[in-house]
Amino acid sequence: MGARRTARERALQALYQLEMTPGSVHEALESAWAATEESHREAEAVKFARELVDGVMGNRAEIDRLIEQHSHNWRLDRMSRIDRNVLRLGVFELKYRPDIPKKVSLNEAVELGKNFGTEESSAFVNGLLDRVAVALGKQ
Repeated sequence: MGARRTARERALQALYQLEMTPGSVHEALESAWAATEESHREAEAVKFARELVDGVMGNRAEIDRLIEQHSHNWRLDRMSRIDRNVLRLGVFELKYRPDIPKKVSLNEAVELGKNFGTEESSAFVNGLLDRVAVALGKQ
């Protein structure tokens, strides 16, 4: 698995933990890394995971507003915690990381939904992120 995919998984786990038990980003990320069987942490993955979690947490109000604005008939608090945090990661990448192509952000979010969510998660995440991307003018 690539460093960025690993980073996205750890970022998702940290965001989930922060939603369940508020604490520090550092502690949540350390917990996410410690829960894996990986003995070696790539510096690139650690750095990218931190950028993702810091970015989502620092822009959460705007990210959540975009999610709610483009989710038809779904309030944020009614979404599963996994779906909500996968969407937050995806929207953060779409809005605040112009270095990451739209297709990569969507594909990675869909994979996170498949791996950590329900059977419906990937389709839900894909549809909503696509609407957000269009609204943001991402090609």
